[in-house]
Amino acid sequence: MLETLDPLLLARIQFAANISFHILFPTITIALGWVLLFFKWRYSSTSDAKWMEAYAFWVKVFALSFALGVVSGITMSFQFGTNWPGFMNSVGNIAGPLLAYEVLTAFFLEATFLGIMLFGFKRVGNRMHTVATFLVAFGTTMSAFWILVLNSWMHTPVGFEMRDGVAHAIDWMAIVFNPSMPWRFSHMLVASFLTVGFLLAGISAYRWLRGDRAPAVLAAMRTGVLMGAALIPVQILLGDFHGLNTLKHQPQKIAAIEAIWETERGVPLVLFGLPDEEARTTHFAVEVPKLASVILTHDPNGELKGLNEFEGKHPPVAPVFWAFRIMVGIGMAMLVVGAWGAWQLRRGRTPSVWLARVLVLMSFSGWGAVLAGWYTTEIGRQPWLVQGVLLTADAASAVPAPMIGLTLIGYLTLYALLLAAYIRVVFYMARKAGQGKAEPQAEGPAVMAYVEGESRA
Repeated sequence: MLETLDPLLLARIQFAANISFHILFPTITIALGWVLLFFKWRYSSTSDAKWMEAYAFWVKVFALSFALGVVSGITMSFQFGTNWPGFMNSVGNIAGPLLAYEVLTAFFLEATFLGIMLFGFKRVGNRMHTVATFLVAFGTTMSAFWILVLNSWMHTPVGFEMRDGVAHAIDWMAIVFNPSMPWRFSHMLVASFLTVGFLLAGISAYRWLRGDRAPAVLAAMRTGVLMGAALIPVQILLGDFHGLNTLKHQPQKIAAIEAIWETERGVPLVLFGLPDEEARTTHFAVEVPKLASVILTHDPNGELKGLNEFEGKHPPVAPVFWAFRIMVGIGMAMLVVGAWGAWQLRRGRTPSVWLARVLVLMSFSGWGAVLAGWYTTEIGRQPWLVQGVLLTADAASAVPAPMIGLTLIGYLTLYALLLAAYIRVVFYMARKAGQGKAEPQAEGPAVMAYVEGESRA
């Protein structure tokens, strides 16, 4: 049966499966490193042990996430050679150095100071441990920077010239700071903080519901809720700017996102519907008149190009249309829950049972939004691998469909098991941390061990 399947489609699905699994964990570590630094700063400035207790719990989540991110990243990198050799053959002169910069300026920094951050409580002074935490957080951000530089360049390639089918860099500053990079990087960075904010709030709410009323639990919950409430409006604003940038450089993607079939003025915003690419229409569309033109051109009569302008060179409409709406839907849920949580937890108040339950349900909501946004971006670039430069089909290898299909089944099985194990372990750590803490405590065992170690240091 596998022999009848399209090897190009299987290769795309396999790479999508790898990157979907991988991106979950850097999305956590990028922001969680800075949150841990915040906990250390609060502990150092107030001497309140609850902040160090929060650090002691969440640094374990960081370590688990970092480990899975590294392993899945290595697997993903091999696929450049096995599934997409044409990518490096064509644009390797640009992609190779950017990936090398990520290793040299980010991964080595993280790897060097991660051990101090994880195991240095009793072995180094408080200041050195804080510096190590900062450098690990900085390293995760630099890693995201270089990866998103490359990804952004693939969407808006500049600063190069083609010679005999091979890209050669002529302006590295233009390549690094390509037209879409600032918006993609900032959008992803805020997405990471939103993911971690709701993870902090959700896992802390889970501990709260199980009777763990330690001050560290409420402190972490409040930190997560306030992060979510403060950053989701920022993300909506960045999304607007990102959309305008995409309209300028990739209008076919916007046409697919909004299911705009014909070029017209005063385009309505389709809230829901069933895009039918063969019939070139959207069935059962629920529309708001002229709102798409208002959002994208800031003019109710603004003109938007339709998919008819990009015949044969636009992405599949339905996946992009629905992925975008899932992302926006989760974002709206974050907006409501964040505001609700910030109101309830104001001035040191405790959460209601209903808020805590909703926060638990939202624990991994950031993952859903990130994946939906990533699918919108990457499927929206098709049929190009590098926009206007390299077609996806031209970069694929000649590996037969059965081999790709079998390895794809293996990847999917392994990733499903690892993902289930990760989520289970996080909740297990939350339950274990809450054992014997039904009453509020000023200092937990992890904090006492740290403070005792500091006093000896």
